Amino acid sequence: MTDSKYFTTTKKGEIFELKAELNSDKKEKKKEAVKKVIASMTVGKDVSALFPDVVNCMQTDNLELKKLVYLYLMNYAKSQPDMAIMAVNTFVKDCEDPNPLIRALAVRTMGCIRVDKITEYLCEPLRKCLKDEDPYVRKTAAVCVAKLHDINAQLVEDQGFLDTLKDLISDSNPMVVANAVAALSEIAESHPNSNLLDLNPQTINKLLTALNECTEWGQIFILDCLANYTPRDDRESQSICERVTPRLSHANSAVVLSAVKVLMKFMEMLPKDLDYYGTLLKKLAPPLVTLLSAEPELQYVALRNINLIVQRRPEILKHEMKVFFVKYNDPIYVKLEKLDIMIRLASQANIAQVLAELKEYATEVDVDFVRKAVRAIGRCAIKVEQSAERCVSTLLDLIQTKVNYVVQEAIVVIKDIFRKYPNKYESVIATLCENLDSLDEPEARAAMIWIVGEYAERIDNADELLESFLEGFHDESTQVQLQLLTAIVKLFLKKPTETQELVQQVLSLATQDSDNPDLRDRGYIYWRLLSTDPVAAKEVVLAEKPLISEETDLIEPTLLEELICHIGTLASVYHKPPSAFVEGSRGVQHKRLPGSAGSGESVESPDTGSAAGVSEAPPAVIPSQGDLLEDLLNLDLTPPTTTGPPPPASSGMQMGAMDLLGGGLDSLLGGDLGGGPAMGTGFGAPPAAMPASFNVPVSGGLDDLFDLGGGVGMPMGVFNPPKTVWLPAMKAKGLEISGTFVRRAGVIQMEMTLTNKAMSVMTDFAIQFNRNSFGLAPAGPLQVLTPLSPNQSIEAALPLSTVGPVMKMEPLNNLQVAVKNNIDVFYFSCQYPISMLFAEDGKMERQVFLATWKDIPNDNESQFQIKDCHLNSDAASNKLQGSNIFTIAKRTVEGQDMLYQSMKLTNGIWVLAELRVQAGNPNYTISLKCRAPEVSQCVFQNYEMVLKN
Repeated sequence: MTDSKYFTTTKKGEIFELKAELNSDKKEKKKEAVKKVIASMTVGKDVSALFPDVVNCMQTDNLELKKLVYLYLMNYAKSQPDMAIMAVNTFVKDCEDPNPLIRALAVRTMGCIRVDKITEYLCEPLRKCLKDEDPYVRKTAAVCVAKLHDINAQLVEDQGFLDTLKDLISDSNPMVVANAVAALSEIAESHPNSNLLDLNPQTINKLLTALNECTEWGQIFILDCLANYTPRDDRESQSICERVTPRLSHANSAVVLSAVKVLMKFMEMLPKDLDYYGTLLKKLAPPLVTLLSAEPELQYVALRNINLIVQRRPEILKHEMKVFFVKYNDPIYVKLEKLDIMIRLASQANIAQVLAELKEYATEVDVDFVRKAVRAIGRCAIKVEQSAERCVSTLLDLIQTKVNYVVQEAIVVIKDIFRKYPNKYESVIATLCENLDSLDEPEARAAMIWIVGEYAERIDNADELLESFLEGFHDESTQVQLQLLTAIVKLFLKKPTETQELVQQVLSLATQDSDNPDLRDRGYIYWRLLSTDPVAAKEVVLAEKPLISEETDLIEPTLLEELICHIGTLASVYHKPPSAFVEGSRGVQHKRLPGSAGSGESVESPDTGSAAGVSEAPPAVIPSQGDLLEDLLNLDLTPPTTTGPPPPASSGMQMGAMDLLGGGLDSLLGGDLGGGPAMGTGFGAPPAAMPASFNVPVSGGLDDLFDLGGGVGMPMGVFNPPKTVWLPAMKAKGLEISGTFVRRAGVIQMEMTLTNKAMSVMTDFAIQFNRNSFGLAPAGPLQVLTPLSPNQSIEAALPLSTVGPVMKMEPLNNLQVAVKNNIDVFYFSCQYPISMLFAEDGKMERQVFLATWKDIPNDNESQFQIKDCHLNSDAASNKLQGSNIFTIAKRTVEGQDMLYQSMKLTNGIWVLAELRVQAGNPNYTISLKCRAPEVSQCVFQNYEMVLKN
């Protein structure tokens, strides 16, 4: 009879009956009762009242009954911690049972009972099990250490369990080794700087030996651990690759992907001219292809990983195009992923085959898939130049089918082909114009309008075509409206006499009748340009456009490197680093591939150009104390700057724009819009009366930085906090130290007053700092040149540098100091105002400020209130500038002044601020944005201190 009978009973008074049965003398009856209890627990009934009766059943030799009781115990121990202590003696006893299964069962259950009260009682049994003669018990105990560490990390460290775990890596049993590695990896993830897995060639050799003999999940743990190791040279790298390669033929797809991850990482260190390098490339293809014969869900995971691999090393699968051809019964998510990989692998050698396949897909019934297929044809044209003509004719054939969504997608991609190959395929414009009436999707309409505006001189009735779009201007999406405005201005600059009325109409619609700030801003820019300098307008609007790149959807190289290090995990499916989706990811480390052998270059695909080869030097960083400011180390904390040579003047767009607008739109939005002479063609000045709503900035966002009031006054003078007592005399045998921190001409100084309140003379002064968040350290010795007599005080100024050792402190600006003299060594801690670390070059350019603010995630923004502050915005700005907090721009919205400010810390971290000051309101609001949000609290405290003193 099956166990289903236990789930069918719903009698009343059942708990009382079960209690009686649990206390029965008959073993069978007891077992039946415990099964009923577990069944009730499983379906959600509360049977916690039976806790003492179930625990009494632990004293049994019956393994099945013991398992059931332990199961109950795991479930209810948390809600009944006081009762759970009753079970401790049984655990201790079971850990010495002659049966290894019972010993392992006891230690496994101990790890699952997450109750602080009883963890310390479990240390002794766990220590014995870690050194048990039976490997099954040892491997179970290894995992128990990781679970116990999660509950009480300090206890595990104090008891020396971590050292025992490290010893288990040398165990003779491969499963014990695998579990020890898994446990250490788990602990190391939550404490990234603990260096628990101190991998060296000897340890690696032991892991590789165990790899061949342990279970599939054990192999995954070991392979993941190997992936975190950086070999010393290419010879060691090759040796590890040779021993890992057999895992590629494993039946478990997770083992295969973990092996691929190790090989992809270690290949970086192999010279490309090495014979083994070519052999390894060939060996990687078959296992990846085999993964595509699994069920759809596994196929999808494999395809997402292959997508990353192909971006890094397309040569691995360049001959395997056919396996990515779509099957009729593939689910849509598999089809779309295969399509993406097909385009990445497309080359001159296989383009004919790919195009024939894509054309077939474009006649399918699945609309989403057809759209993707048409887009794919366009991407192939852009990627493989030799195929462009064939792609365009394929797209024209598809347009002739007159299937609405196919036509619209085709027009969108043909626009991109025109951008890539100017003056080559414009003969097809006539065919495109025939389909104008059928376009109803914003993207397709915008693409068609762009084509008409760009090639207006070749289209006789361009003005009529654009006028037809203008009729329903306010019903169009923003994308179409913006495109239409630009297209008509282009048309006017090409055919001024015929389209004067049309351009006035669109400018009026965009500036006077529209609520959209982007559209209105663009309208006013064009209006100002056209009314003041038509030649400049032509240079700006009709500037030569840069060619679009071959692959616009490649993953950014540094992110790709990190994702390659996470192959076979969720990160490789989401195509996001773990820190982006793991909640509370304190311990997530950013992984990078090692540098390739022989040269500093990254391996590139022939199609991606140099994009993949660029890597940036990491910025100065704060390592964690424990695991706090961990991500500061891996973030690029510098503001975006333009690298490389300036664009040639012929491209004229930006050059012209800067000359024309004279450093922003101040004059445009603030002054007389019709200031310049009217154009010779009879184009009138803009209306004398601007829309009322335009007298204040509209967008309310940072885009309006351009119209901000410019200059900031001279600083009022630097605020230095007054001296406070850091070390009272009673704690330092009569030595009293009071002090403060100041920054003068870029030099940080610790100014101290040393007072001798003892009866004896003090000499031989020296000072030392503990590691701290920003690397503050004495730049020279503490100069106390004369002996300090009783009741005498002396002033000392200690210059500081910021290149000392770094460790995250709590709070962030805490400094621990040791002062020595002829009597003793004394310790104290003090807090420095973070403005001491604000550099003199912390003023950002406006454009850089705007780009950086947008680039920093919104999650990194913090908002604070500064209360009881009675300065106006100019006074506040001047006062803050004395502390190297620079106002980039200021604007006023509805009586509220908004100051946009930047500051730069000595370790390269930029902090951006928006300070809101309302006339008559003593409470300010400040929003801070920083790539290292941990510093925001300190910066706010600094604002408060400077503004209120």
